[in-house]
Amino acid sequence: MDASDVRTVGIVGAGIMGSGIAEVAARAGADVLLIEQNDDFLERGRSRIESSLAKAVERGKLSAEERDAVLARVRGATDLSELAEVDLVIEAATEDIDAKLEVFRRLDDITPPQVVLASNTSSLPIGTLASATKRPAQVVGMHFFNPAPVMALVEVIASDETSEETFALAETFAKRLGKMTVRSKDRAGFIVNRLLIPYLNSAVRLLDDGVATREDIDTAIELGLRHPMGPLRLIDEIGLDTTMHVGNVLFEAFGEPTDAPPELLKRLVAEGRLGRKSGAGFYDY
Repeated sequence: MDASDVRTVGIVGAGIMGSGIAEVAARAGADVLLIEQNDDFLERGRSRIESSLAKAVERGKLSAEERDAVLARVRGATDLSELAEVDLVIEAATEDIDAKLEVFRRLDDITPPQVVLASNTSSLPIGTLASATKRPAQVVGMHFFNPAPVMALVEVIASDETSEETFALAETFAKRLGKMTVRSKDRAGFIVNRLLIPYLNSAVRLLDDGVATREDIDTAIELGLRHPMGPLRLIDEIGLDTTMHVGNVLFEAFGEPTDAPPELLKRLVAEGRLGRKSGAGFYDY
């Protein structure tokens, strides 16, 4: 199958990333089937899409008619078996290896054998996910960035068994969505998070050691390195729990102390301060 033949995209997970990817795909003209565990989670995902599109209309980037057409292309369901007729699946479930492996086992049984199964994982090896299927050549990583409608990058990750045809489809489809792509080997964290996590962890340790305030750390990076956002605000955007989880994956894979989540990060997660999504992280929202 060629990327131009992808008419219907199944997306597993209607969280921040899944709903964002659904919006991007629908805005590019694809029909989207969004899967979640229950109707409440589906409604939250739908609300995220509606809110994002409303902002696009307010800013003049989308007409009201285009917004309505995009929303009409997104359908929700709570049963994975609904994906039996889709042309491509992008898994964006929780960043937990056991949960993802179960999703891929079920997708392998449900979808036609020629369908490519992609994962939006930010850190887990694609080869591990592919091992849950009988089609490892058709499993690939498509790592979008948050917020997916805004961020231009998609990391495309090929395992040792991913075919060139599968990689080409994922890369071409990402470009059809208006994204730029980079290719990464199948190593935990890929390109961006392999570089990002030690940097973020260092900022947390600076704060915990009392070297500077959270505001001064962020301002120093924004003005001194011309980053659009300081590291502590960035962790709040990513989610402290997600940052911690990715750090754990990298530390397990490579054993580098700089990858290990700092104690302050773990304490804040334990307190439920997960960042912007929970209303509080390093900053209050």
